[in-house]
Amino acid sequence: MNIANELNFEEMLRIKLEVLRRTHRDLDDTIAALELPSMRDQLTLRRLKKQKLVLKDHISEIFNQLTPNIIA
Repeated sequence: MNIANELNFEEMLRIKLEVLRRTHRDLDDTIAALELPSMRDQLTLRRLKKQKLVLKDHISEIFNQLTPNIIA
């Protein structure tokens, strides 16, 4: 793989990471709104929280790919 392809792959990962982080924040806001006493819907809350955890895992995976593993 040449440097141009590696940069493109890294840029793609960074963009995907930002999209996932933004989606994670949006889910956080939605969950907070649904947790209000007048808006409680337990099934929807559970689904959104699970989706948020999946996003967090994807964010961690991509972050780990972008961060060099330096052993001191």
